[in-house]
Amino acid sequence: MTRRDLLVSFTTAAGSAWAQGPQRAKMWKPRLGVLGKFSEANLEFARGEGFTSIGLWANPKSRLDVTTLTDAQFEMVKSAIARSGLHLSVLASVQNHISPDADARNRANAYFSNVITLAGRLGVPYVGTSSGTMPGRPLLEQVDQIVRVYTEKYFPLCEKYRVRILWEPWAGGPNIATGPVGYEALFKAFGASPHVGLQYDPSHLVWQMMDPIQCARDFVDKIYDIHLKDTEILWPVLRKVGINPVNNARWWRFRLPGFGAIDWAAFFTVLMDAGYEGAMNIEHEDALYGWPYPGDDFSEEYKTGFRVAHRYLRQFVPD
Repeated sequence: MTRRDLLVSFTTAAGSAWAQGPQRAKMWKPRLGVLGKFSEANLEFARGEGFTSIGLWANPKSRLDVTTLTDAQFEMVKSAIARSGLHLSVLASVQNHISPDADARNRANAYFSNVITLAGRLGVPYVGTSSGTMPGRPLLEQVDQIVRVYTEKYFPLCEKYRVRILWEPWAGGPNIATGPVGYEALFKAFGASPHVGLQYDPSHLVWQMMDPIQCARDFVDKIYDIHLKDTEILWPVLRKVGINPVNNARWWRFRLPGFGAIDWAAFFTVLMDAGYEGAMNIEHEDALYGWPYPGDDFSEEYKTGFRVAHRYLRQFVPD
């Protein structure tokens, strides 16, 4: 083929593409919801406000405590969720899966195994948690322990119930999955396992002085559920006390989306480019809008926070 032939071929192809018009991308339609404790009133609030998903806590002493939940209570929970029309995207339970204390580890493993079972019975695809940690031990030693415990204790249940375990980057918990270094070590060790992934919360990377946008970009194929929460850096305090203040001064705080340091347009662009269509639940821990709320039902002040966040997020996330 001559150079002229190539030019003619290219021109013809370009003209054909122009004649067909621009290619329209599919409308981005993730599920937008809230995270909270189970109650029928909370489900009704979320549905009434136009949310389409919800994440629920299943920690000990909650209404979804798997050690006390009876069959009758389970049927009530399942029926209430079905009536709400909401997509229950995730159950959340923080456990130290590799506690150095053998008894504590066994209790955590037994409890979390039952959470996976509960998720399976409810048809929930994901369970959110921390990775587990052995404080002071080398990173790779902790990774080896996590792989062993998950493979032995959890993966048979994940396979049976089609549930995936997701890590949230909460550095205040029993966790090494707090950012890129932990993610890389864990995903390398687990290989192509279909049973682990990320419950991505950009707010936790901000106060750790990491880049939440670049991290999301680097690991977007591992993100299956999202917490929408912001972090405000209190710069006047930080400049005086540093990141390790001798007087325990608080130099950062969690906020509703839009009140902190996260570039939400950039974050959502990463998700749109990747075609993410999973759930994104607002995790409301903003003390200026009623957090924490007493009891199980959202307080009126706490509900206001969800409404404020919803109005802000509508500019990025279509209803």
